[in-house]
Amino acid sequence: MRAVPISANPLKLDVRSHRKCLTICFFLTMGTFQYGLDYALVGGFLSMPGFLEVYGYYSPTLKKWNIDPTVQQLISSLMTIGTFLSSLLVGPLSAKFGRRHGLWAAAVLNTVATAIMLGTTSVGALYVARLILGVSVGWFFTFSQLYVHEAAPAHLRGVVFGFYQVMLSVGSIVGASVDFGTHTMFNKRSYQIPLAIFFVAPTIQSIMIIFFPESPRWLMVMGREQEAEKALRKLRDTAIDEHQFLAELNEIKGSTRDQLEKNKKWLWLEMWRGTNLRRTLLCLSVVCFHAANGSSWVNIYTTYFLTIAGVTNAFAMSVMITCIGLIGCLFSIAFTRYMDRRTVMMIGCSACAICQLMMAVVWTVKPGSEVAGRCVVAFISLFTFFYVAYSPTAWLVGGELPNNQLRPFTYGLATALNFVGNWLGTFTAPYFINPAKLGWSAKYGYIWFGTNALLVLFTIFFIPETRDRTLEEVHEMFENKVPTHKFKTYVCTGVETYGKEGAAKADGLTKRKSFEQGDEKTGAEFEHLETHSARSSNKQDV
Repeated sequence: MRAVPISANPLKLDVRSHRKCLTICFFLTMGTFQYGLDYALVGGFLSMPGFLEVYGYYSPTLKKWNIDPTVQQLISSLMTIGTFLSSLLVGPLSAKFGRRHGLWAAAVLNTVATAIMLGTTSVGALYVARLILGVSVGWFFTFSQLYVHEAAPAHLRGVVFGFYQVMLSVGSIVGASVDFGTHTMFNKRSYQIPLAIFFVAPTIQSIMIIFFPESPRWLMVMGREQEAEKALRKLRDTAIDEHQFLAELNEIKGSTRDQLEKNKKWLWLEMWRGTNLRRTLLCLSVVCFHAANGSSWVNIYTTYFLTIAGVTNAFAMSVMITCIGLIGCLFSIAFTRYMDRRTVMMIGCSACAICQLMMAVVWTVKPGSEVAGRCVVAFISLFTFFYVAYSPTAWLVGGELPNNQLRPFTYGLATALNFVGNWLGTFTAPYFINPAKLGWSAKYGYIWFGTNALLVLFTIFFIPETRDRTLEEVHEMFENKVPTHKFKTYVCTGVETYGKEGAAKADGLTKRKSFEQGDEKTGAEFEHLETHSARSSNKQDV
């Protein structure tokens, strides 16, 4: 941690002055509610008699309704395929249409998919709907994160990403709670009522986006500099000091011009060239931390361990564990402004490693016992707390690393790979856990202890410190090939120069106003500043 940030961020480093932007970012992250909601709902559907009567079959052997394993896998995997495909499309679509239109498109697809799932009894139509819903969720997830990366003040990006995780956790809690309330219904309403909730968050978000500006950095990349200035003004508080505003605007403008000069037309190729290669590899790695933590198998097989532990009401206990995750998320919002990114990630991955190890050790000592089951459930709860507390930081760092023009391409690819990693963890887990296969059960945690330990080492040696840095500062440090361990103390002179030029322009506007009011002394100062500003502008254009 550091007491005084070494940053070129010209804005007032508080929360109160940026309430307007925080409110906008809160509504923009609302779409991630869908991901948490789906994650919780679908697992419950597969245990609901009302759902199984429509999409499953009655087993005389088991004397209850069951579902074909292939149908079960497709319901889950088609959603993941959709998120994977949509994340890959984020780059070209976002580069052309912007962040807001991407979220509107996600809302439209969400409506179509939900309507199909509510109205159909055909398993084929359900497959199509799940694929479409996956595309929608992927866009909600990625476009919203791109927006808040580019809209939030540098010192509050961590807080904003806490909003994203809160929305995801609340979605999971709502999904698990509604499933708990309807799972005893023996008709289609048992799953139709939960599905109807899919309409709520996207509708609210789509209406609110009408009143919100587009990402100013995207507008700057598109060469629409006047619109970018208007968008930035809408994001910042009306009482903001003009010197601070023009300094920030000039930093974004000057740095973006530099970036556009260096990147050629084929952005998919530019990601892998020069200094962008390092940024791309780091972005892909840190976003995929989520898949390497082992959260997918822990969350999906919680019910199994609840059963072993002798818990009679697994639905209610699942809600409780999800609430623990929300507590972890709220906890992270409180400390994220005051702790370095690297510190948060090292503590988070270390805690995840310890929880995975302890689950495995307990199961090795007392395999299959009620005591072991209860211990595993306790460590699942702790794992959920630490994972949810640290995971927004990994998403945050991943989006801070690419430059303004390449961010949607790099971040979209990273998100797609993370979804693949999560799917792979979910798909392979039964081979390790199932008694008919390897039968490791909680001993599977030994593998994930190893991956988490590697993440800690990777963070120490390769992840740079970006706390309180503007995106333009991060760009300058990568362009100057600053070593990983010098990011924290490096002074960005280039971005700072842009900021001073912007502040000088603000002084010039003040002098102009005084000159027009008849102050001769101030008028002379204004003419001098105008000449200096024009020279600086000419140098920048060259």
